[in-house]
Amino acid sequence: MDTDGELRIDAPHRELLDQVLDKWSLGVLNELCERPCRFNELRRAIPAVTQKSLTATLRRLERNGVIEREVVSTRPVAIRYRITPLGKTLRQPVDVLLAWASEHMPAVERARDAFDTREETSL
Repeated sequence: MDTDGELRIDAPHRELLDQVLDKWSLGVLNELCERPCRFNELRRAIPAVTQKSLTATLRRLERNGVIEREVVSTRPVAIRYRITPLGKTLRQPVDVLLAWASEHMPAVERARDAFDTREETSL
């Protein structure tokens, strides 16, 4: 917040939001809110994600303290990911954003259609 009590999106905020609300992070967080998962469980739950993208997403979320990585002493050794208490605090604001998107999707689709029509006629 600035001195007027207004919210500002500064570079650190933008970076954090980009890292925890991107395409793959939301899917990973959704899965981990339900239960801890191993890497391949996450791959199966989010079939469109590549191994490289999932690895990068998990590392970003872990770096930001939103998930944690646990080494499971099995043969072979396995890694399990779980959401942290900090990560759980994201649930409510994400649910609010999803509710907003659901409520306003028809208006967004109308705006997109109008934009696309204008673009097509201006070509």
